[in-house]
Amino acid sequence: MKQPQAPNRYPVGILIYIYTLICSASIEARSPNIVVILADDQGWGDLSINGNKNLDTPNIDRLADEGITLENFYVCQVCAPTRAEFLTGRYYPRTGVSGVSTGQERLNYDETTIADVFKKAGYATGAFGKWHNGTQPPYHPINRGFDEYYGFTSGHWGYYFSPPLDHNGLRVRGKGYVVDDFTSKAIEFIETNEKSPFFCYVPYNTPHSPMVISERFYGKFRDTDPEMRNRDPKEEDLMMTRAALAMCENIDWNVGRILAKLEELEIDNNTIVIFFSDNGPNSLRWNGDMKGRKGAIDEGGVRSPFFIRWPNEIPAGETIEEISGAIDLLPTLAELASIPVTSKYPIDGRSLRPLLEGEARQWEPRPIFSIKNNQVSVRSQRFRLDNNGQLFDIEADRGQRRNVADKYPDIVKELSSQSRQHLKDMQSEFDKYRDRPFTVGYAKSTTLPARDGTPHGEIKRSSKAPNNSFFTHWRRTDDSITWTVEIGESKKYEAILHYTCVSGNEGSTIQLSSTNGGATQANILKAFDPPLYDKSIERMAQSHYFVKDFKAISLGTISLSEGRATLTLKATQIPGDTAIDVHSIDLIQLD
Repeated sequence: MKQPQAPNRYPVGILIYIYTLICSASIEARSPNIVVILADDQGWGDLSINGNKNLDTPNIDRLADEGITLENFYVCQVCAPTRAEFLTGRYYPRTGVSGVSTGQERLNYDETTIADVFKKAGYATGAFGKWHNGTQPPYHPINRGFDEYYGFTSGHWGYYFSPPLDHNGLRVRGKGYVVDDFTSKAIEFIETNEKSPFFCYVPYNTPHSPMVISERFYGKFRDTDPEMRNRDPKEEDLMMTRAALAMCENIDWNVGRILAKLEELEIDNNTIVIFFSDNGPNSLRWNGDMKGRKGAIDEGGVRSPFFIRWPNEIPAGETIEEISGAIDLLPTLAELASIPVTSKYPIDGRSLRPLLEGEARQWEPRPIFSIKNNQVSVRSQRFRLDNNGQLFDIEADRGQRRNVADKYPDIVKELSSQSRQHLKDMQSEFDKYRDRPFTVGYAKSTTLPARDGTPHGEIKRSSKAPNNSFFTHWRRTDDSITWTVEIGESKKYEAILHYTCVSGNEGSTIQLSSTNGGATQANILKAFDPPLYDKSIERMAQSHYFVKDFKAISLGTISLSEGRATLTLKATQIPGDTAIDVHSIDLIQLD
């Protein structure tokens, strides 16, 4: 029998309003804010809390004093893979990421990200800094669970003072030193969302090269002879070391700005703050005697500093020895915030909550793998087995100086078996995502940068690192630039070319064509030849980053049909010595 309903004594609108208030209050009461700060190429040893007497990092050290240190925290050997593991909780080859440029850095768009998880739970989500997991929608951070994005999506950025940046998919100009600017935008986001739970991701791009830092921070190190040196001091570049130390102190200053803002808003007690780095140091400098640097899968290449602070909720000043990694952060933060994780794919990481809450007895030991192409290194709680079959007792020999494989054959056998299986599993994942086209038409506007194109003939990149490069040396009509793309929807698109042209070389006809659509072209009638950005402030003698401004011109309208295609940029006539330099093409959907 149907039960009678009580009479409604209040208007429905009022009841909904009261319910919303109750729910909002409940969410705020139980949901901590999250701030994740990720440094780029900052080694474990680039902190005073870890024993480096060459610099002072009081604000990051404070996170250790007021929170928990994960002493054996592991990331990947380079940038994009670590970001993929943090975002998904999965080993990076499973996510479509296989490298750091030319499309290898793209995180599969059917992956569930940590931002997706928190946004679904009602959090405001923002990212401010270096993305490095895809540029074209649906790989762009705005399509990956973030409400707001400010930064650059490429991996390497060639200029750090008021550079061109991306704000929610639009081209903007930054203000001041890029790390300071990212921090300011993150603080604005925190201020805007202080009354409701927020997830704020701050991936800095330093001390990654180019080694650019203001005199305010560099002056301290200009003429210093670092007290603490790399284990092989003859190989250390002191200019690089000095610049990196100055950049790390700038990072620390900005971390202090974030902590001060949380205190000012009186939300620091309900905010989880995390700091870690994406790989080992980008040069041979002091790093606790560990073997390897960025790019290596030894301890020095993949061990990262890690600190987590949540006042009154987790202990202060404690250290956890159990091995952990970037794959663990999504499940950990979700559980700390009492948020369920629904993912299309299995998560490799596990929640660290039992360790953070002092329940180590419930912790089941497991290995953590580091993979680089066909190489695998595996870390157990005590040992590391490298790719050459050498075994090191890390608890006694962090520097990997004594091979103890003969002493522990059973351990070698067990870890070797695990490594072989992991390599087999990951290689099959790598193979799935080779030769993926770039996406067009999944948003109103799509950018195809030079980084993602392929030069043919004598056309060259401006730098050896594809990221943030442009195409130059275009002298022949037989030469071309191509992009392999997947068109999401058959439509007409306006093609906007970003170019430079030397005075006296005007008049080239530039054509854009598609193998499954039409073609369009325009004449370059105006020269635009700005100088390269001033590199004098770089703290290194040589730089392979070259940056300048570019001018936009419409090539007209091109019809593109749904499906896979090759877009080709050609110069059908070149009346001068050269045609143009090419930065990128924007394809804008027309209604």
